[in-house]
Amino acid sequence: MEKVWISDRTLKQAGRQMPLSFREKIELARLIDRLQVDTLELPAIENQRVDPLLIKSVASAVKHAEIAVPIRLDGTGPEAAWKALREAPKARLQVVAPASSVQMEYLYHLKPQALSARVVEMIQACRNLTDRVEFIAEDAFRGDRGFLIALAQAAIDAGACIITFQEAAGATLPEEMGGILEELLSRIERKDNVRFGVDCSNDLSLADACAIEAVHCGIREIKAASFPLSCASLPHVARILALKGEKFGVTSGVRLEEIRRVVAQIEGLCGANLPGAFPGFAEDAAQQDSEIRLSYHDSRESILRAVEQMGYMLTEEDQEKVYQAFLSVTEKKESISLKELDVLIATEAMQVPAAYQLIRFVVNSGNEIGAMAHMKLAYRDQVLEGISTGDGVIDAAFLALEKAVGRHFELDEFQIQAVTEGKEAMGETVVRLRSQGRLYSGRGLSTDIVGSSIMAYLSALNKIVYEEEEV
Repeated sequence: MEKVWISDRTLKQAGRQMPLSFREKIELARLIDRLQVDTLELPAIENQRVDPLLIKSVASAVKHAEIAVPIRLDGTGPEAAWKALREAPKARLQVVAPASSVQMEYLYHLKPQALSARVVEMIQACRNLTDRVEFIAEDAFRGDRGFLIALAQAAIDAGACIITFQEAAGATLPEEMGGILEELLSRIERKDNVRFGVDCSNDLSLADACAIEAVHCGIREIKAASFPLSCASLPHVARILALKGEKFGVTSGVRLEEIRRVVAQIEGLCGANLPGAFPGFAEDAAQQDSEIRLSYHDSRESILRAVEQMGYMLTEEDQEKVYQAFLSVTEKKESISLKELDVLIATEAMQVPAAYQLIRFVVNSGNEIGAMAHMKLAYRDQVLEGISTGDGVIDAAFLALEKAVGRHFELDEFQIQAVTEGKEAMGETVVRLRSQGRLYSGRGLSTDIVGSSIMAYLSALNKIVYEEEEV
């Protein structure tokens, strides 16, 4: 399967729109990098004292993503950007220019021929510094089609290895975008070693659909944001590619098992600096859980509505089990949180025979070695084994389970809490896995946190398998 590259532009766009501190920008870059996006885009250099320092700091903080910095035709030359970027493990320079006559004359006061010559000059200057050069054609879908093709061809001949078409107006329907892109890709020549990308505006809430249509047409790089901005949504696009990418023969490298938790942290960081600016902004899940309480006086309908809003689709039998368990608990304590309700669902709903059973597990970690896990499972009459490294022992354990089972599931939620006190305290873990759009939760209880996490994962996995086999 071919790879679709995901380029996150949260820092590039939001960094100019909200009063993030220097430290917060570095933390935001680290969070985005944990999702293993392919490229992390930064704003162009405007302040010669501050911006290069930010680029250098982000480059040293980020471990996975390529760092991209734009070069505008009327801005600072590529040398300053490259000087700040050159110590990054992976770096890219982006030459940005308008492709519509309105923006050409209004922003740069240039005619098409003069702008094309300027683009070629800037790309060649960037190529003297690095072979990782991207050309971004702004407002590409409102310009003359013949000029856009000629401009992209000139950029390729000058040495650009990535060509991105930006849809700035937000007025292009997915099928319209598909038709335009098919024409562009069929008419542009000498493109064997060139990757094409799109950047879609979300003014009509169509950016995600347009981005996926672009992938269907052969585009292999998508610009998105992990925080709600006027472009495609990284969580939405990554999830769509994970569920439907096989249909197009593509995959992405974004870590879906962490995306919900990391995006909540990103929203908490950015939202705290932009109060009320984005309607529908979701608060941090932990804060929500601490505020929403369900009491004995709440009706059955309100409890089941809360269960549904959490993402569960339970049978009538399981709904009754959860509600009766809720009544039993709230007779002894005044109210429960949504996290506690999640534990009740994991404990009471859809209890099934264990198709997968744990034989043994081994995890290793230390201050000088990475975390590694070895899982041995019994499935029917088979013995399955999986070995994996990971970002911490829990991550390694879950990845090793996936290797043993031979399937990947999106980790929607992961909770750990102590249920007893002392050195031998029992730890309770709730794991929520998403399969085919549905949530399945499992619960594990052990004095060993890793052990309880594995038990919870297997509990949720067995529910998925049971339902699949029933169908």
